[in-house]
Amino acid sequence: MIKLLIIFCFFSTILNARDVGQTEITTEEGIEVYQKEKYYLLKTNVEIISDNFNLKADLVKAFFDKDLYDLTNIHSEGNVILESNQEIKAIGNKIDYNAKNQNIHIEGKKSYLSNKKIIMKSDELIEVNNELGEFELFGYNSEITTKDLNIIGSKIEGNYINVDGENIIEKLIVEDNTQIFIKTKTLDMYALKAEYDKKNNIIELFDNVKIFRNEELITGDYAKINTLDESYKITSNKTKKVKVLLKKTNE
Repeated sequence: MIKLLIIFCFFSTILNARDVGQTEITTEEGIEVYQKEKYYLLKTNVEIISDNFNLKADLVKAFFDKDLYDLTNIHSEGNVILESNQEIKAIGNKIDYNAKNQNIHIEGKKSYLSNKKIIMKSDELIEVNNELGEFELFGYNSEITTKDLNIIGSKIEGNYINVDGENIIEKLIVEDNTQIFIKTKTLDMYALKAEYDKKNNIIELFDNVKIFRNEELITGDYAKINTLDESYKITSNKTKKVKVLLKKTNE
């Protein structure tokens, strides 16, 4: 095994700790540098430590601009763990990461992304454009969790805005051929499709709608929920019927 430690930017010895502005790279199988294509290849127990992010993976293909330490895009595979100084933590089998704008693409089972209080999980794909505040999750076990919402569906897409340093979902579309799930503090909601609009404080549910609140169950084909007071209206276009089940409690 060959253990290679490279520190870019400033001259330093291996014995010295990494200084600000330096990028430290450790790998067990050396480094292959392709100057014309402007990338280098790292293999086996790779670790990159820099001012802006830390990365661990089995294989890394790192593209650079002017110099080797001037990283632009990073493709990593195998047990990837990425943490950035912008409160991003990503875990996946494959991760593509833009070191300049922090756009991120994650693939694989148990993919995970924490992005300033928004938690995303999927067994297939998570993609976030941090420049535009857009995101997409696709595949089995796709899920988003915030302090106010829990959302599950095979396809989830939308955008977020940053308010006082915290990312907050602004719009959301959730779809699933079998059933989507949205949970708030007092409501459990099921349907085939849902749309969320924070500006108007509205959640809309489409097809095979079920809403649970305490001992109350209402079913129909369409529902419109006000997220501020969680009042809602539910209708049925197919059967022309809305069903309500109430259970008496001792309270």
